[in-house]
Amino acid sequence: MEAYSVQTAGQARGGSGVGRAGSGRGGSAVVRGVLTMTGSGVSNQIGAGIGAHAFPVIGPAGVVAVRQLVAAAVLLPVARPPFHRFTWRQWWPVLLLGAATALMNISLYVAIERIGLGLAVTLEFLGPLAVALLGSRARRDVLCGLAAGLGVFILVLPGPSSDFVGIAIGMAGAAGWAAYILLNRVAGQRLPGLQAPAAATLISLVFYLPVAAYLAAQGLFTGPALLYAIVAGLLCSVIPYAADLIALRHLPAGFFSVFMSVNPILAALSGTVVLGQILVLHEWLGMALIVATNTVAIWLAGRAAVPKR
Repeated sequence: MEAYSVQTAGQARGGSGVGRAGSGRGGSAVVRGVLTMTGSGVSNQIGAGIGAHAFPVIGPAGVVAVRQLVAAAVLLPVARPPFHRFTWRQWWPVLLLGAATALMNISLYVAIERIGLGLAVTLEFLGPLAVALLGSRARRDVLCGLAAGLGVFILVLPGPSSDFVGIAIGMAGAAGWAAYILLNRVAGQRLPGLQAPAAATLISLVFYLPVAAYLAAQGLFTGPALLYAIVAGLLCSVIPYAADLIALRHLPAGFFSVFMSVNPILAALSGTVVLGQILVLHEWLGMALIVATNTVAIWLAGRAAVPKR
């Protein structure tokens, strides 16, 4: 989910300008943008499903470590952040952003292992929803929050057999994503271009270096497990990152944010095809309600952000 967070946070301040540029290019540009975003989402969720195949050997932390290595290998040469010139005013949001990235990614993969891909990604999407509703006292936003809460209840239907630990970890991933978006806004204001996400990726990688060193010492980074993790890194980081950059050239940032709410559905389909995880009716209903709430909340936030003439 990393690429989506970078772009929505980075474009939030200039969403209306992007929207004007995208709308002026006509329907074909929108179609290209939507197809690119769909490809990005499919790549992201299939990659997460493929990465789960490495869990029995290297665990979720090992997969995240490889993902972060791949992301750093792509972002750092492109952005080339001048670390020696960073001031403390620039460092502190980057450090927190790296920690949020680490929390977001490990929570997602551990939740996938415990409760499945579709449920984990759906719970994680409560993070952007919380950001959209943050600080609002409008009645419609309160209703969106209540609808999201109802969606979560329907999704998990708490009972004796519920994996409450897995659900809590999924919610931690949502908190990490919310923090990631908010911190990206701050860091993006203080560092140009892609320097903030690149630096944060490196900071996040530091958290996983001990894991990578341990797994390498145990000789576990070999064979299919390593291949699965590398493919997950490419499909979840490299391809979505490039695709989202292209999509935002054709589409308004607000539309981009709303469209990305389809990811839980894509995750559920990927979980079914790649991992054989079949969702039951109440899970589909809860997921649909959360996706619909996310879409409405982000759309309303986008409308509120447009200055009235």
